[in-house]
Amino acid sequence: MPVDVFPWQTEQWRALLARRDRLPHALLFSGRQGIGKIDFVRKFAQSLACETPAADGAACGNCQSCRWFATNSHPDYREILPEAMRQTESDTAESPGEAEGPAGKRKPSQEIRIDDVRDLQDFIFLTSHQRHGKTIVFYPAETLNVNAANALLKNLEEPPAGTRFMLVSHRPSELPATIHSRCQKIALSTPATEVAAQWLRARGIAEPALSLAQTGNAPLLALSLNDDDFWRQRKALLNGLAQHEPEMLALAEQLRDIHPARLLGWLQRWSYDLLRLRSGGSVRYNPDYQKPLAQIAGRLRAIDLARYHRLLLREQRSVNHPLNARLYLEQLLLGYAAVMRGESVPVAR
Repeated sequence: MPVDVFPWQTEQWRALLARRDRLPHALLFSGRQGIGKIDFVRKFAQSLACETPAADGAACGNCQSCRWFATNSHPDYREILPEAMRQTESDTAESPGEAEGPAGKRKPSQEIRIDDVRDLQDFIFLTSHQRHGKTIVFYPAETLNVNAANALLKNLEEPPAGTRFMLVSHRPSELPATIHSRCQKIALSTPATEVAAQWLRARGIAEPALSLAQTGNAPLLALSLNDDDFWRQRKALLNGLAQHEPEMLALAEQLRDIHPARLLGWLQRWSYDLLRLRSGGSVRYNPDYQKPLAQIAGRLRAIDLARYHRLLLREQRSVNHPLNARLYLEQLLLGYAAVMRGESVPVAR
């Protein structure tokens, strides 16, 4: 049976298959995290390698090449992921970084490092097992560190015959301009709300609209929120933020066991909604807190909200490896309290 893609990807899937014989050696796929980019790219790579593709070019699902893909053992296909993702088989890598774990043990790197790229050299220059050439996928491409990106650039500048590079990125703006200039860009679309909601309802999600609002209409991320802990923790934070005079140190103590990345995401969405309301827009991420958000936004200055939101966005780079997670959380929350008091206080690093 030929491979299938998510319903919101069908149009772009067909368009890409239609020009499969006219593709450049390097493609950069981008789009919001949680819309299924890596799944799309894996299926596309499988279709390019398929021995007996369907009439539209999609993989047949039955040939030897497709069977290799089904068992993650195709000899002409490689995926280059950060070490942390290789260990957890996660689709949620965020920021690059490395830290020391318990007992001095090094935490798995969240970067793609130069050795990961160098290790490809034998694979790149070997003759492919099948006539359709080789495919190398980098995911998420923005986790390439500087040295790894430079090493990859050499291959993109002088591409080996029969080798394709596919970079998959949540945040393509973080990639060097030299990488951008050597790739053809393919921006995968975020699905329409009703299409995504219908897909989630079919998978048992009771309130798809709220889950989609939380994730910026990213259905795969919304599906992952089918977790009581997520909603309980979110409620604790947002109830605290909604107080007229929030006690931030007490709130930090209550939320001390939650990963900083999750808390930062909630703060970013909360501050974004406040800024939207203060600027005459509507709530985007937290429709269930429409009333308290409107009350708070009415008494804050837009410039303070905008400054605080920008600072939260900058914190994305360090959120996965704060030196002290508790202190980090307190600083984020105290920054919000300062904005509530009409002050403009930067988030400490």
